Amino acid sequence: MAFSKENRSGTISGIVFVAIFATAATMIADIAFIKNLGLSPLVIGIVMGIFYANTLHNHIPSAWGTGITFSGKKILRFAIVFYGFRITFQEIMNVGMSGFMVSLIMLTTTLIFGSWVGYKIFKMEKDTSILTASGAAVCGAAAVLATEPVLKAEGHKTAVAVSMVVLFGTISMFLYPVLYASIIEPATGFLHMTPQEFGIYVGGTIHEVAQVVAVPASIPGAPEDMAHSAVIVKMTRVIMIAPMLIILGLYLAYSAKKKGDTASDGVKLVIPWFAVYFIGVAGFNSLQLVPLSIVGGINEIDTFLLTMAMTALGMGTIFAKFKGLGLAPLYAAGTMFIWLVVGGFLVTKGVVALFS
Repeated sequence: MAFSKENRSGTISGIVFVAIFATAATMIADIAFIKNLGLSPLVIGIVMGIFYANTLHNHIPSAWGTGITFSGKKILRFAIVFYGFRITFQEIMNVGMSGFMVSLIMLTTTLIFGSWVGYKIFKMEKDTSILTASGAAVCGAAAVLATEPVLKAEGHKTAVAVSMVVLFGTISMFLYPVLYASIIEPATGFLHMTPQEFGIYVGGTIHEVAQVVAVPASIPGAPEDMAHSAVIVKMTRVIMIAPMLIILGLYLAYSAKKKGDTASDGVKLVIPWFAVYFIGVAGFNSLQLVPLSIVGGINEIDTFLLTMAMTALGMGTIFAKFKGLGLAPLYAAGTMFIWLVVGGFLVTKGVVALFS
């Protein structure tokens, strides 16, 4: 046990150690240049953690490992629950059926298609395929972290998935403004999108929340409804992580039982209760009983806790474990990225036309 008498001191020291790294990541992410790139403290945290893991990890007491593990597991689940304070059901309703359907379709298709492509086409390990697909389908690094406990995946697999969604999410942050300026905005035919439509497209297909915010902000003269639609559709995708994880748990239990192994008889359905609590917190937040100033403070603390979890994940990532993976994760993530950009455009156009 992490806080048993013999482990308590090492656990606390490990948590404090991770918190120091997370504080540094938060400060770096607040630098204007880094902020303009749309890199969140979560991303900075895992980079710092990985650097530590492959350079200095032998220079701290091994007893601190329980605290690092605690940060990457228990603190993570707590932080995911309180992520619900970023969402209200009213915001989801305001974006309309078009935004909801684009979110639902893109999440579902990206998760299923991405998992299949990674596992069947590029012969990746199943956990890595699902983790990478979940990051692309929902909300980048945070979604990968939320999916990891359901799969009970090893830390280095999670790190591979995070690195892929960060890479292609960053590319999309620079690509989408160029697409809008050179193709979508001036066109008068099928490729044309109104600012609100483009916002739905951005929110329904880009990986990280910070990247979604950055795209409209980087388009000169972008109207408010573009940014508003983008953020709300994105947060709709975020809240869908809870039912996604529950369905994934059902699928894993069913798959294990279907194999017919003797061990499968003892397999139980794993319900990610932190995802259920996440919905409950979002529902409570929708009642607007807590002052906005307090909600803002909660969200800042929550971002720091997520940064701690991401940093701890990086600290458990040794590059030697990646041997044998080759370019498969890059190919799989690249295929998902093409689907998000091209397929997402077609889905957005079709759904908006259907519900307009």
